[in-house]
Amino acid sequence: MTAGERPSTPVVETLRLLGTQRRRTPADDPALARIGLVALPVAAVLALAVVPLGDRAPVDLDVGVVWFNAMEVVAWFAVWVFGWGPNAATTLAGGYRVLPLGLAYELPHMFAIITPAIAAGSLSPTAIAAAQQDLWYVVWMPAAFLLYLLSVAAMAFWGPFAAPLGRDLAGGAAAEHAGLDRLLLLAGRWMLLTAAAAMAVPLFLGGGAPPPITGPDPFPGLPVLWFAVKLVVVLGLLLALRRAVPMLRMARFATLSWVVLLPLAVAQSLVVTLVVLA
Repeated sequence: MTAGERPSTPVVETLRLLGTQRRRTPADDPALARIGLVALPVAAVLALAVVPLGDRAPVDLDVGVVWFNAMEVVAWFAVWVFGWGPNAATTLAGGYRVLPLGLAYELPHMFAIITPAIAAGSLSPTAIAAAQQDLWYVVWMPAAFLLYLLSVAAMAFWGPFAAPLGRDLAGGAAAEHAGLDRLLLLAGRWMLLTAAAAMAVPLFLGGGAPPPITGPDPFPGLPVLWFAVKLVVVLGLLLALRRAVPMLRMARFATLSWVVLLPLAVAQSLVVTLVVLA
C-alpha cells in the first residue's frame, strides 16, 4: 500500500501482495533493488538490538544511542537504492525525496535523542532507562518526546512524512515494485517503525520500570510486560498521527523543521543541560 491510499488490514494487504507478480522495467538493476529490500529490515533489527527490552538490551552498547542513529542512515540508503533499482522516473523521484526528508528532520531528531542522554550522563539506553526510576524524562522533556515521535514517523516514512512513497508519484520509490518486493518493503517499514518506537521507552518512559505513581511494582520480575505496554502506547500515538495528519509537502516540512522544530529541540536540550549543571 502506498502513502495516501485507504488503509486495509495487514492480512488483506499481505494476501493481495502475495497474489501479485513481481514487475520488471526495461533498464532495471535488480541487484540494487534487492540490496534496498534487505537493508531496510536489517537496519530495523540492528537498531532494535540496542534497545533494552525490559531491564536489559540484547546488545548493551555504551554508545547505543549513536548506534541507533547510525541504523537510521542505513534505512535512508535502503529506500533510496530501492527506488533507484527499477531505473524509472517515478521510483527515482521517490528515492530522491528521502534526502530532503532526512535533512529536514535529522537535526531535531538528534537533539531529541541526545537530550535524555545528557540528563543521564550516558549514551547507553539501558543507563538512560535506569536513571528514570524516580521521574520519567517525558515529564520534564515533553518537547524532546514529541519531537522524537515526529522523527520516528519521518524515519519510517510514515503518515505525513510518507512523501518518498507518495500517491502523487504512484507510490514513489515503490511505484514499479509489486508482489513480494512491495510486501518486503511494507514489512521493513513496520519493523523500522516498531524499533524506533521501542527506543522511546528507555529514552523517555523509564524502560521496563512501572510508573512511579503506582508504588510497589504490581508485576515484579516482569519488566518486559511494562515495556510492552509502553510500546503499545507509543505505537498507538503513531497510528493516530497517520490518521490525523495528511501527507506534508517536503518544502513545507523543511520550513517547519528549520524554523520551529530545530529551535524547539535546541531550547529543550539547553534547559536540560542547565538543570543537570545546576
